[in-house]
Order: sequence, then structure tokens, then C-alpha cells
Amino acid sequence: MTRPGKIVILNGAPRSGKSSIVKVIQRDFPGVWINLGVDVSVRHMTPEALRPGIGLRPGGERPDLESNIPTLYTALYDSIAAHSRLGLNVVADFGHHDDYSQSLGILPICARRLKDLPAYLVGVRCPLEAILERRRESPAEYLAPEGNAPIQEPILRWQEAVHRPGIYDLEVDTSNLSPEACAESIRRLIEGPDPPTALPQLSHEEKHAV
Repeated sequence: MTRPGKIVILNGAPRSGKSSIVKVIQRDFPGVWINLGVDVSVRHMTPEALRPGIGLRPGGERPDLESNIPTLYTALYDSIAAHSRLGLNVVADFGHHDDYSQSLGILPICARRLKDLPAYLVGVRCPLEAILERRRESPAEYLAPEGNAPIQEPILRWQEAVHRPGIYDLEVDTSNLSPEACAESIRRLIEGPDPPTALPQLSHEEKHAV
């Protein structure tokens, strides 16, 4: 019987440093690590008509897209589970939130798709000041305030919504730790004796139909 591969779910706001951690995990961790995160989904899997798909930002700005979000997430998490059951390790970065025009309860739905698998949920935190600096470095890709202009609401909403309810197996702060140091903390977690608890706990939250 194939031993399930380990699963690391990174959750945080855009520009919090998740992608850099993913790269280190794929490069340095033993075994094969498959990236099945939000960028892969939005850029290479989701048709234009449904974009930004699971990358839809907090605020309820696109209720016309929201009916598809639970199904897109469920399909992706089922793929993560399938990879694990075949013995492949998976690292996936997301910006989970429930700040849509109505509550969709997506994180508990996703947690249930990984039942009985070695799946760890890691919160990737980064202070707003560092987020803004990183956004300004990529103005063509990311919204950012210019000069002394007020910080745009979508940026603030990400900071507020993405870490609710804040139940994690581990949290890292990328303003204080390099991607390598964050990855090392994650490695110690998944190689340690304690089983993951965050996703099992979240899986018991209120159920929503998919």
C-alpha cells in the first residue's frame, strides 16, 4: 500500500511571500513536491470567463463568479488529495477567505477533502508595511498606493480577511524570516511526531453544499 504524500497548505495575502516558500520546498525538501496552488489554478487551469477564479479577492465585488468558487476549490483540493494518495507530496499556496457577497464556507469544505491525509495548514503572515513595499516593486501586477495616497480598500481587506479564523498548525512571518528559514520551520513541523490538527478542526465547521 502506498504511503500518502505529505501536504502543506500555505495561506496568506498576496505578496506575503508564499510563492518563495513554495520554491524552496520544491527545491530543498526530500522527495517529489508538486505545486498545486492558486497561481497554477488561475493562470493555467481557469478559463478567462471565470478568472480570477479561486483568486477572487475579498469584498464581494464579483457575485456573478461566486457560484463557481466552491466547485473550483473542491476540484483542486480533490486533486491535492489524489496526488497525496499516490505517494506524491504537495505544496499549495492560497489566499483563503470568506469575504464574498455571502458566506461560502470554503475552507471547511476544503479541509474535509483532505480527511485522513497528512495535511498541514500554515499561516504565512506579513505586516502591511512590507506587503505595500513588495506591491510597489511589481506595479504592473499588483495594486499599490502611490506616494502618500490612501491605501486601497482591496489591500486592507486582504489583510483583514485572509487569516480568519486563524487556525493553523504553524505560522511564519516573512518580514522576519527568509523563505529558507520559513521552509525549515515547516520541515521540522511535518517531520515531527505531532499530527496536524488545524484542518481536522476546521473540517467540523458549518457545512455548506458544493
